[in-house]
Amino acid sequence: MTTLAYTLRQRLVRYDELIACRTAFIDARTPGSDQKENFTIIGPGVAENPGQHVHVRIPHGFNIGAARQPKGCINSQHSHVSEEVFMVHRGAWRFMWGEDGSDGDITLHEGEVISIPINVFRGFECVSDEPGFLFAILGRDDPGHVTWAPYVFEQARDHGLVLLESGRLFDTVEEGDLPHDDRACAPTSADEAAAMRRMSADEMRRCVIRQNDYRASINSAIAQRAKGVTEAPILGPANAAEHIDEGEVATPHGFVFRRLSLQAHACIPPHTRAEEEVLFVHQGEVEICVNDARFVLREGDTFTTPIGAVRSLRESDAQPACVFVVRRGDMPVAPLWLDQANVAVR
Repeated sequence: MTTLAYTLRQRLVRYDELIACRTAFIDARTPGSDQKENFTIIGPGVAENPGQHVHVRIPHGFNIGAARQPKGCINSQHSHVSEEVFMVHRGAWRFMWGEDGSDGDITLHEGEVISIPINVFRGFECVSDEPGFLFAILGRDDPGHVTWAPYVFEQARDHGLVLLESGRLFDTVEEGDLPHDDRACAPTSADEAAAMRRMSADEMRRCVIRQNDYRASINSAIAQRAKGVTEAPILGPANAAEHIDEGEVATPHGFVFRRLSLQAHACIPPHTRAEEEVLFVHQGEVEICVNDARFVLREGDTFTTPIGAVRSLRESDAQPACVFVVRRGDMPVAPLWLDQANVAVR
């Protein structure tokens, strides 16, 4: 294997190679929340356990993570300082918002997306009989720390977990007394909790993209070059350079989120991009060719393509495929296509 191929292989995170952390957050021992598996796929993420495995550490301007939970397992109410976007890959998930989750709730199914604004308490629960899997995006290279609802600290303390001011999770059961050079983080105060944004059911519904909401474009820069491929805008403003309309959620996120649908045998020809591009295979199977390396991506696999690398993509299983795409920035540059002589053309 060449050095280049090895480097590219490190950018491929297969679903069955994901390394989970079951003690990533302060609620890891709280009954009802103690069966979570958290994954940090790209970027540092927001895990409070320094032992959380990071699959790809290359800064992208956003973070990619995931959660896998059995039925009834709850991720406690919390907030972030950057947008948090979820796509349901497997199962059904109920999202609750408000300090104690009572402001409202909404259930999403496979292939559906929710973008939750900053400074909103949210939690989520797998409600399907089979374990569910969420693909997640957090904005910024450094997405900051989690802000937990006040009740989360109380429950965690009863089970021996303390969040330190440094942002690290400390286990008093296994580690004993708190370290001398750090202190327990003060729980979120009532005033701080009251200052969080409250959202109505209508406001939150406008943050959700259902299966019937996707507007598959055959006119985007990608779709125009690739027969049998459509590109649906999910998040981000309209972009004339890419010939694509605004997403169902058009507010800037610092990244765009798209859905590529490939018919059987469809192929996206060789091209380059000026920003990071992350692919997550939701359905089917695709082969990606990057410079001199080829990889078959299957359901649940994640691949991040280097800036400027020549890449092409094709459906490889004679079945329709669905690939979700994250690109850095609110206005990605148009792809640069290569003709048969490897001369870049617009």
